[in-house]
Amino acid sequence: MQAAFRLGLIINPLAGVGGQAALKGSDGVAEQALAQGVQPQAQRRVAIALEQLLPLRDQLQLFAAPGAMGSDLLTDMGFDHQVIGELGDANQTSAEDTERCAAALQQTGVDLLLFAGGDGTARNICNQIRANQLVLGIPAGVKIHSGVYAVNPRAAGELVALLVKGDLVRLREADVRDIDETAFRQGQVKTRHYGELSVPEEGRFVQQVKQGGREVETLVLDDIAAWLQEEQDEDAGWILGPGSTNLGLLEAMGLHGTLLGVDVLRHGELILQDATEQQLWALLEQGGDWRILVTAIGGQGHILGRGNQQLSPRIIRTVGLDNLMVVATKTKLTTLSGRPFLVDSGDAELDQQLTGLRRVLSGYREEMLYPVSWKAE
Repeated sequence: MQAAFRLGLIINPLAGVGGQAALKGSDGVAEQALAQGVQPQAQRRVAIALEQLLPLRDQLQLFAAPGAMGSDLLTDMGFDHQVIGELGDANQTSAEDTERCAAALQQTGVDLLLFAGGDGTARNICNQIRANQLVLGIPAGVKIHSGVYAVNPRAAGELVALLVKGDLVRLREADVRDIDETAFRQGQVKTRHYGELSVPEEGRFVQQVKQGGREVETLVLDDIAAWLQEEQDEDAGWILGPGSTNLGLLEAMGLHGTLLGVDVLRHGELILQDATEQQLWALLEQGGDWRILVTAIGGQGHILGRGNQQLSPRIIRTVGLDNLMVVATKTKLTTLSGRPFLVDSGDAELDQQLTGLRRVLSGYREEMLYPVSWKAE
């Protein structure tokens, strides 16, 4: 009889709270985001992953960090488990708690350490984990540059399920990338290689390391910008997600947008820059027709759930799924090597509804159809 699969769990319960508040991250600003009424989503995202393991609970031996960092959720979901490690303050978890619990869980001999957070959490894990310890991240942060994360929570759960069932899964060394959030909030992306972690690899489930830099096909963006200007009317407004492509469109129209924020365009003018989710919702409550224009992260293909959490499920549903459009030059599409766009909105039902072919603006009045999936194919 196969021995039980030993699975460890760590959750950064405040991961991602800075996303909807447009704070470009959560490190050092969690209290500010919570004060704005943002509700933490990390527990819910981990629950999505763990739901994939419910049929396999008899084959699991679970170990978890205390309280909100793991044990509470496992108890709520009915998983038998052992609590490992301790928290400095049960009411306010810290990076030190993550590192302390990671070290303790590793000592139990877990086959896989499953953790939820962003690049800061991955960095904390990397500080404590030995080279041969298998890990996998559930994406819950704002910006996720590291290659140790699954493409979304459900994919993380399905990948763990493959391991539990004994399916053959390749292993690889994945980069942990460290981002300077202070520079990030000023519109500068500064990352560095921090280390490597061993992760299970199955092409549909684990994301690629984000490509850095800003490669813009100026002439193509000029063409798309001209089309966008022609489409402006008195009723329709445009919500533009983050990224160099959308910033290039605004610059081609003579407007000063934000590289890492969500901007709102109406009547040919920017009426909101670096908008929060709450500000977008207030606009939508006023009525009118709206369009959302997002772009794909180069190399990864995510169009939702990576740095644009301001575009929450309620925002997308109110605007309408048919009014969610993607802009991508042919060069950017080529970098995906045939992989689909990925969606990780935090709402599994919405992700399923977005799956299929979606319009991509790729030139002047030129549209292409490109597949969207909740997991890579």
